[in-house]
Amino acid sequence: MRDLRVYLGPSDMEGLGESATFYSQRADGPYYRWLYVEGPGHWRFSRVHMSRLTLRVLCVARWEAVPAALQARLGEHYLE
Repeated sequence: MRDLRVYLGPSDMEGLGESATFYSQRADGPYYRWLYVEGPGHWRFSRVHMSRLTLRVLCVARWEAVPAALQARLGEHYLE
């Protein structure tokens, strides 16, 4: 996916996986927060307003650190 960036908050840098909260942005588009929902077992997203997001506390996540199920969901969300 072109121009896609995935981030982690500072508290999630230690333990990666389905319990982590991820953030994404493509090109200059909006930011989204991704959370894993245990019951249904899938990733849900919500748009994050810039007033509630402190960009300097986000850390770029390596693509290999992003869970496979979230990688697939990001692919669905950001259709080319």
